[in-house]
Amino acid sequence: MTAPAGVPPRPAPVDLARHVHLRGVFEPQRTEIDVAGLAVAGEIPRGLRGTYLRNGPNPRFDPIGSYLYPLDGDAMVHRIELADGSARYTNRFVRTPMVVAEEAAGHAIWSGITDGYTPSAAEVGADLAGTMRHLPDINIVRHGGRLLAMAEGDQPYRLDPGDLATLGRDPCDGAMAVGSTAHPKIDPATGEMVLFTYALEAPFLTWSTVAPDGRATREPTPIDGLAEPLMIHDMALTSRYIVLFACPLVFDIAAVMTGGSLLDWRPESGTRIALVPRDGGPVRWLSDEAFWVWHVANAYDEPSGEVVVDYVEWRYPGGLAAVSTPNAGRLVRARLDPAGRVDRTVVADRSMEFPRVDDRSLTTEHRHVATVGLGRGPDPTDTLLFHDLHTGTETEWDPGLSMGEPVYIPHDDGDLWGVIATDPTDLTSAFHLVAVADPGGGPIASIALPQRVPAGLHGAWLPDVGMDAARG
Repeated sequence: MTAPAGVPPRPAPVDLARHVHLRGVFEPQRTEIDVAGLAVAGEIPRGLRGTYLRNGPNPRFDPIGSYLYPLDGDAMVHRIELADGSARYTNRFVRTPMVVAEEAAGHAIWSGITDGYTPSAAEVGADLAGTMRHLPDINIVRHGGRLLAMAEGDQPYRLDPGDLATLGRDPCDGAMAVGSTAHPKIDPATGEMVLFTYALEAPFLTWSTVAPDGRATREPTPIDGLAEPLMIHDMALTSRYIVLFACPLVFDIAAVMTGGSLLDWRPESGTRIALVPRDGGPVRWLSDEAFWVWHVANAYDEPSGEVVVDYVEWRYPGGLAAVSTPNAGRLVRARLDPAGRVDRTVVADRSMEFPRVDDRSLTTEHRHVATVGLGRGPDPTDTLLFHDLHTGTETEWDPGLSMGEPVYIPHDDGDLWGVIATDPTDLTSAFHLVAVADPGGGPIASIALPQRVPAGLHGAWLPDVGMDAARG
């Protein structure tokens, strides 16, 4: 069919069979279910009660134009509830206006974010004409009575904690009026949520805070010292500072207008690190050679005034090509002197991502970091890596599965790591519970999930919320 005069043609469908992030363990899951009484190998501790939630890109319909993982793709939230030794699984799409419109049409309408194509008013109505797809598909956070599906540099969507129904965009009382990072941090000592976001226009960085009761205590405040728009995915938090790695991945709007790449890696600019005082004082910028950071494990203040940050460091940000290079994504500890010195030490020199700690230790010294050792090839298997920073030892669990991000689960009878993993041979998924005291011993319980969970991104453990409590 030929498009009417003046209306750009709809982009062609993406070939799912040839796209590495749309097949195998990444293949979109279109079925929404709610199943109780899941089969368990081993035993879930009977006193363990809580909910694991995980978000990730999952196109509602076959994409058109292009598909850039992990930035493209509609959000799907997966929930695993544990109580009294039993488990229940639920999954739901986050129904943005774009998903709702496409469900009414029965096919994809919006293209990938790098295509520059937007639908017309004749197709989607005046309110949605010319819009880009909303993508609250990166993380999920609970704070101040809100359950939020987090986007990358945009406002989140609020979900009903009972049935996971989509309630709409939520600016968090104005704290997220201009958007938020996908990785806000919650200070366990104060209950305050601290966040930042980047923008394509000045001011390129802002930060804000939300009180434990959900009130904005600081509306978006500019962070001085950045002269161009950079992508900054994650942040670290100490009792005194927000820590931001301003790596030289630049949004190049001029290049996009002429058919070039949206993001340009400029290593000659080096990496700068911002220490943003939480009391509102002047920002301190430190400089170093170029490296890239997707994710931070944790940070804390030393009595000396130095800031310690553990994070995964890449030579450059380039996706699968970067994974295939030796020692990509290594675990690094940086000591930051606010006077200007940066000292970086490699903790573990192997390819990895998704560093997580016990969230109760955020802003304070931590002992354990879990990461995913990255596999290679079209159908990779991964290794869970457990780093004990007190003993300097590393333990691994490698069952030949495609691993998701681990999450720390506190429990009176022994803390656990939880992870969703998928078998690349038969595409079955399970939620595994691994003892922190013996992570190399494998799971104490493996909960068979009733359908495949696509490889995704970030999640959260909500203690003391499970089954009926989560729905109340």
